[in-house]
Order: sequence, then structure tokens, then C-alpha cells
Amino acid sequence: MAFAEAMRQINPDVVAAYPITPSTEIPMKFAEYVADGLVDTEYITVESEHSAITACVGASVAGARVMTASSANGVGLMHEIFPIAAAFRAPIVFGLVNRSLGAPVNIHCDHSDSMPERDSGWIQIYCEDAQEVYDTALMSVRLAEHPDVLTPVFVCQDGFITSHCYEPVDFLDDEAVTEFVGSREPRYPLLDVDNPVSYGSFVMSEHYFEIKRNQMEGMENALRVCREVSGELARITGRDYPPVERYRTDDAEYVIVIMSSAAGVVKDVADDLRSRGVRAGCLRVRMFRPFPSEEISEALSGVKCAAVLDRSASPGGTPPLAAEVRSALYTSCCAGNRMPSPVQSFIYGLGGRDLYPGDVESVFEGLSRGEHFLAPRYIGLREGTGGEERGGR
Repeated sequence: MAFAEAMRQINPDVVAAYPITPSTEIPMKFAEYVADGLVDTEYITVESEHSAITACVGASVAGARVMTASSANGVGLMHEIFPIAAAFRAPIVFGLVNRSLGAPVNIHCDHSDSMPERDSGWIQIYCEDAQEVYDTALMSVRLAEHPDVLTPVFVCQDGFITSHCYEPVDFLDDEAVTEFVGSREPRYPLLDVDNPVSYGSFVMSEHYFEIKRNQMEGMENALRVCREVSGELARITGRDYPPVERYRTDDAEYVIVIMSSAAGVVKDVADDLRSRGVRAGCLRVRMFRPFPSEEISEALSGVKCAAVLDRSASPGGTPPLAAEVRSALYTSCCAGNRMPSPVQSFIYGLGGRDLYPGDVESVFEGLSRGEHFLAPRYIGLREGTGGEERGGR
């Protein structure tokens, strides 16, 4: 609902969507705004999620401001088109409500739908609560359409945990949103008949590499532009959203790195442990693509040990967030900085399983005991299923 309200205030030119749980409320509510004449948007009802993202790409390269939303298997069906949207430099803003990607069929939250898209060329931002979802939707329009970026954006929130939880959200006035997002000034629009361009051409190796390098430069610029846009919003609202949120990490000895809604549990446990003399902290990664390696390395530079909690798995490999954190620390070490702190990997919350304070405290206890292990451990996995029991022990 918060994302849909942001869409109403943004008043995009085109929305193409095919509802799927738990993102259904976004296009459903926005369709009401269209029917009630509250927006000027061309709302395209399509026969599948693949058709939805294809329509969005076509509208975006034509010069329109475009938004949409989806989840889970709908995101999977769109996969073929995501790299095309990014390579076309189509600044689409996409409300991705995270849900497990079957099988077996499960409609609850984990990040198995967005993580397969981490190399598709889209910016990925993970929100902790509904207020952040609303604010990020506004910022993402500016970020995606910035001439130094021109890259589509996933605004991720945890299915049901965030998307279906009622909490207060502070909305800006319509006029303030209109002024903040401005209007799109497309570069090389397909419908500019006086300056014809071609999209979707066949390109041989003589030019393909350079085109992809140009695309990657836009992604690399996104961190800088994100900070600029966030700073501008902060001057209006007092709410700032850096790529990484550091919670009680300045003097922390033990830090848990995490994304999205479960960060609140880690923060609460860190507060409780602090009251008992344990220097615990939480590092919430808000922007996963592009990955804020320097901020991560700096935040973890003084800790004794860190744990990375992934809400997705990489069968046969290292879970995505843990792999990125370890890579960032290794790169920092190779650049001549201090030896990186040990980083333990945990998988939690698959299929919507809750993360409890006791689970988090067990992880902190393991860090304080100096436990070290190579393979990822599982948090909250029931006994007798071939894995560890609650707390990852």
C-alpha cells in the first residue's frame, strides 16, 4: 500500500502488471487510482508477467516513466527480459515483494526470487519497513533516471512481513513529491522521429564489449547518486538512507550483517546484549547492487568476528550476501589494510520461517566463543532433518 501510494504521487506514464502474491496489492490498489481518475497513467493489463516486463521495457525506451511490481515465480518468468531492460538503460522502478521461489510452492518470504537477478544489471535496494519502502520508491525514480545511472531499480521488501503488516507511514504532500521526482527527460527515446535510434539490434563482438562496459559504468555511478538523492530527501523529511546502515557498530566486537525486515530483530538483541556488557552491533546492507564494498570493509574493520545472515541459499556455493562481504574484506586486505575479521555464514528464514531473538543471541554467543566453520550453518532448522538445530549449532 505504501508503494502504491508512492506510485499515485509519482503518477507514472505507464504501468504494466500481472498480479501475483504477495505483491498483488500494489497493482490492485494502483488500478483503483487509475479507475478513479487520480492518475494519468496508461495501465496495461497483460496476460503474464513476461508480457508485463516486456511492455514496461517498450514504454521506457519510448521515453515514458514506467513502474511495475511482482514477486516470486512472476519474477522468475520475467528473467529473460531483465538483462535486456538493463542493457537498454531503461529506468524502470520495480516493486519486488520478496517471496520464495518454488518448488515446493510457498508464498512466504525469502530472497530466492531477487537473488537470481543480482547479475542481471538491475540496482537492488532492500527495505526494512513500510516507511522505507515509500521513501525508496520516490528516490528510485530519481536514481534510475539520473543521466549518470540510467539503470532499472528493484525496490525490495519482505513479503507479508513488511507488505502485509500495518504500521504508520509518513507521506509527503503530493506537491512535494511532484517537485522531488521532477519529470523524466529521456535520452535517445525510440519515438523521437527527428533523431532515429534502434533498440534490440544484433551486435557482433566488435562493439558488444564496449556497450556492456558502458552499462556497468552506470551501475558504478549508482552509489554516488544514491547518496546525493538520499541527502536531498533527508533535507525534506529528516530520513536518510545510506547504502549501509550501521547500528552500534562503532565500537562493536561482534557484528551481524543482514538485510531487510529481520534487521529489527538483530538490533533489539544487540541492544539487550549491550545492557549486559557485550559489544554487539548490526550492519544492515540496504543496497545490494551495486555492492557497497568500501562501506562494508570500513564498518567491519575493527570487529573480532562477524556473522552474515542470508535469507537465500546458493546450492553448492557461498550464500550471496556472505560471498559479497567476504570478497569486500579480502579486497580491502589486498589493498594493504588490516587482516579481515573472520566471517561466519548462516542461512535463515527460508520459506518465511521466523527469525527469533533467541536465534540471533545464539549467533552472537557463537561469535563471542570464537567458533569458526567453513560451510554455512542453518538457523531455526528443525532437528532430524539433516542439519543443525535452532541457533545454528
